[in-house]
Amino acid sequence: MSVPDSAVGDEMKQAKEIEDAEKYSFMATVTKAPKKQIQFADDMQEFSKFPTKTGRRSLSRSISQSSTDSYSSAASYTDSSDDEVSPREKQQTNSKGSSNFCVKNIKQAEFGRREIEIAEQDMSALISLRKRAQGEKPLAGAKIVGCTHITAQTAVLIETLCALGAQCRWSACNIYSTQNEVAAALAEAGVAVFAWKGESEDDFWWCIDRCVNMDGWQANMILDDGGDLTHWVYKKYPNVFKKIRGIVEESVTGVHRLYQLSKAGKLCVPAMNVNDSVTKQKFDNLYCCRESILDGLKRTTDVMFGGKQVVVCGYGEVGKGCCAALKALGAIVNITEIDPICALQACMDGFRVVKLNEVIRQVDVVITCTGNKNVVTREHLDRMKNSCIVCNMGHSNTEIDVTSLRTPELTWERVRSQVDHVIWPDGKRVVLLAEGRLLNLSCSTVPTFVLSITATTQALALIELYNAPEGRYKQDVYLLPKKMDEYVASLHLPSFDAHLTELTDDQAKYLGLNKNGPFKPNYYRY
Repeated sequence: MSVPDSAVGDEMKQAKEIEDAEKYSFMATVTKAPKKQIQFADDMQEFSKFPTKTGRRSLSRSISQSSTDSYSSAASYTDSSDDEVSPREKQQTNSKGSSNFCVKNIKQAEFGRREIEIAEQDMSALISLRKRAQGEKPLAGAKIVGCTHITAQTAVLIETLCALGAQCRWSACNIYSTQNEVAAALAEAGVAVFAWKGESEDDFWWCIDRCVNMDGWQANMILDDGGDLTHWVYKKYPNVFKKIRGIVEESVTGVHRLYQLSKAGKLCVPAMNVNDSVTKQKFDNLYCCRESILDGLKRTTDVMFGGKQVVVCGYGEVGKGCCAALKALGAIVNITEIDPICALQACMDGFRVVKLNEVIRQVDVVITCTGNKNVVTREHLDRMKNSCIVCNMGHSNTEIDVTSLRTPELTWERVRSQVDHVIWPDGKRVVLLAEGRLLNLSCSTVPTFVLSITATTQALALIELYNAPEGRYKQDVYLLPKKMDEYVASLHLPSFDAHLTELTDDQAKYLGLNKNGPFKPNYYRY
């Protein structure tokens, strides 16, 4: 049966009207939405201003809750069930019945052992040294008291020293860098370790004293990082200090203290300046900081660096590493320097050299790495912009004047592990990381391989000082012999399948060198 053309036309017209109605209805809904959004934006203009006091508290509480539930600043296992009890108040024993230690929780030892085993896989040079010298026991009779960061990597060093014949007692050089599970693993293995993450200042010195002061045991070697242990023994136990056979120091701060003692004629033992050895300064200070600065900042702040204005105070090896990493991510980096040579290097590397006062109002991130004190003062902190991030990559917490921020008019809010918002009366916030202490080891982890270089250097320095014939080293501060620096480097080359070229006899004679090294004079700057 045929359908009239008019009926078909009416149906098509009706269908089109329905379609148009639906379309216009949808469009009406869409066009109304922006008005609501604009109105919402108008209502919320206050968000562009500083939050109210009530707003700060509620925001801080929500961030803090989610952060503590799922966030670990240094990939470290923690058991919150006993956080309120100080390790000093606990009675703990390891599986052998010994209680000659003080750690957060000895039950974490198994987890810490796995951490140490993982670190060993990337510290093949130190393990190789352990295997080569284990039969000779070059540290037999050595009683080493140590104060370093207690991480999986330093645990490999400590256990290497024990394998070479030494007896060790250990504390932490930083109150935030200890991996609790690693300290537990060392205690379970029989090392007298006194350290836990989050120590108070009183705890810090108590731990050092427990390492030094033990009936029937007297240290004859010191391995220090920062000079606190050396200073404590020198001040509190002068008779012990006089009998020390050697001190090995690996930080700028600690080395500075040693040179002060030497200049004053008060250094009565030989000391080895590991910090200025080539294998420490050119690798740990430079490459380690180049990788770990970003790790620490990202974990704590989630900041994006592209386009950010950053000022790095100090352009030594640590500063160079930090700047290279920040520049690679698109940050606009400024440098402050007191040394014209380092300043010229910064200029030639494409950085602007400024005074801190000139840029402090504009920068988004301030990083100190000078080894000095009061580099960032309260005056600088007062002038910083809202949400400026402030942190330290030097060993000591003296570079940022944190003490000046603990005043009644300023409010402190802990929003994450190792992240504090310091709030001014007008609502301005400064983001302070690790309370001005060493950022990378307090808030993240560091590359294992590069720490193997430093640890191997420390082990060789201890062996050298302990076994040196009388008279080789006087009561002064020494650099690691060049031959040892080269040996440490050679131990790490197989990891890269690197093959050194050997001099011919004629070439060696032409250069006036021994074919086996050392290949550079002591004054050579790499």
